[in-house]
Amino acid sequence: MTAEQAGQRIDNFLLRHFKSVPRSRIYRLLRKGEVRVNRRRVEAEYRLAEGDELRLPPVRIEPEAGPSRPSRSLIELIEKSIVHEDARILVIDKPAGVAVHGGSGMSFGVIEALRASRPAESLELVHRLDRDTSGCLIVARGRATLTALHALIRAGGMHKSYLALIAGSWQLGTKRIDAPLSTDERRHGERHVRVAREGKASVSVFKPIQFFGKRATLMQVDILTGRTHQIRVHAAFAGHPLLGDDKYGEREPNQQMRALGLKRIFLHAQSIAFDWPGSGAPFHVSTPLPAELAAVLD
Repeated sequence: MTAEQAGQRIDNFLLRHFKSVPRSRIYRLLRKGEVRVNRRRVEAEYRLAEGDELRLPPVRIEPEAGPSRPSRSLIELIEKSIVHEDARILVIDKPAGVAVHGGSGMSFGVIEALRASRPAESLELVHRLDRDTSGCLIVARGRATLTALHALIRAGGMHKSYLALIAGSWQLGTKRIDAPLSTDERRHGERHVRVAREGKASVSVFKPIQFFGKRATLMQVDILTGRTHQIRVHAAFAGHPLLGDDKYGEREPNQQMRALGLKRIFLHAQSIAFDWPGSGAPFHVSTPLPAELAAVLD
């Protein structure tokens, strides 16, 4: 690996290298250990280092049926969802139901739509959100910005705050949940995250904002790490799963909330704040609760 390639996640590197190979195939190669770095298996989250020796398997590239580019309606939706734009980044108020990238049954997501809209730019996701989570999503407009913000995230310098509606009346006050998470379990072919001693360090801070009797509590959740499904699993671990969460939640409370109009998981990435590397200039962006979630609270 060269110095220019260092710092990239191995999955992102492979997706660029095998541009015509389906995303699901790339992740299958990683899971099966067919991709080796320094003769070892690596997970999708592994970040390449300068001097790494990468072994790639021969891959037959077969054309896939389906559209070759995002629809005009998706491109327009994402462009209308941009809430901040400067020379270094774009910030999207990601709509619920839209993936950040193609895969898992969806051909295209936010990043593909932006690249189709702005073909002359080098655009990369700085972080991710689940498909059904709405809110702040940062896209870098160049490799240097991406590398700087990834280093900031690893150093704990990017502060992300979410709004979540949980089942029951939260009586734990402001609560720091420090519970490691493992992503190696699969159920019915889907990734299932669980609290496990051998998992990766994961920290969330839950703070109650508004109580709705014994039925629900609106929470502010600040995450100090960014693991897959972190807030959802930590909330369930605390005995108060997110409402609308079909994977980690409870059926009866979800059914009750569905009758009140909650048609998806109640989780919104409300704000992101950090100081720009180098200059130290503060940056903060926030997005309001989507109308469909505000209506449920009303």
